[in-house]
Amino acid sequence: MAKKYAYLFPGQGAQAPGMVKDVAEASASAMKVIEDVSDIVSLDMKKLMWESDAAELSRSDNSQIAITTASIAIMAALKDKGIEPSAAMGFSLGEFPALYAAGVLSFEDVIKVVRQRGLIMQKVCEEIAAENEGHAPGMSAILGLPPEKVVEIAKGIENAYAANMNSVKQTVISGTFDALAQAEEAAKAAGARRAVRLAVAGPFHSPLMQKAADEFGKVLENVEFADPKIHLFSNVTGKEVAKGADAKSSAVLHLTHPVLWTDEEAVLANIISVEGGTDGWSVIEPGPGKVLSGLWGQTEFGASLASVPVNSADSVAAL
Repeated sequence: MAKKYAYLFPGQGAQAPGMVKDVAEASASAMKVIEDVSDIVSLDMKKLMWESDAAELSRSDNSQIAITTASIAIMAALKDKGIEPSAAMGFSLGEFPALYAAGVLSFEDVIKVVRQRGLIMQKVCEEIAAENEGHAPGMSAILGLPPEKVVEIAKGIENAYAANMNSVKQTVISGTFDALAQAEEAAKAAGARRAVRLAVAGPFHSPLMQKAADEFGKVLENVEFADPKIHLFSNVTGKEVAKGADAKSSAVLHLTHPVLWTDEEAVLANIISVEGGTDGWSVIEPGPGKVLSGLWGQTEFGASLASVPVNSADSVAAL
């Protein structure tokens, strides 16, 4: 029986200068993806990904298109080796390469959509920062508390929201500057090991991003979302997605709703157990970084089936 692959696509924050350069130099298909993206968005993606410094690359309007391009380029290199996904899930921004992997969005559409998403989010975050000079909203990672406790803390503080359910050991809160300060202190008082303010441009995955969601919804109005051809999962519901229409509505809700990553991981693990077990599957992270492989490793099923980061020519060749 042929091995099945589950792809975990990373989100914003995974970007790094020089990412996938060696993959593109080793794979004509990967290089073509980068060149095609450059043509679609009228942006020199090689220069952006390989010559930008970390600060420039971290902007939402740059990082989102760069990470998506990198993930799809790695997918192309893997396809040349006969490796294609049977399941796809993405963390936050990573849902968009997952939508492409599942056949929900065409290549051209996913690139155009991600480009607009990044531009919209960058603009809204700059507006938020200008309106709250020195006290801009943002996100904070709470380490060492059960997710349900962090949710409880956020619910008790105005303008604080549990945003990313990363693992049993880590939950991220979005909120206003003052709300985050309150939440961090409350979490420490409740026994959190650490509370780390994240270097992000805005309060992602919370109602504070409603303006961006409204604008992005208009972008998607005339974009076709097909039904998925493989197992696909939603950050918004934490469940498998069966219909393109559901994927489309989730793509907008995504900006204002939490990432239910641990729920998705559990659903994927159940599918793996039913459809061939750990001997029949490999879990890989095609994209820059290795954060999602680390989160997968913190799950009860990560010990029996590790996730492997695939972000270099060597890691592509090793599969």
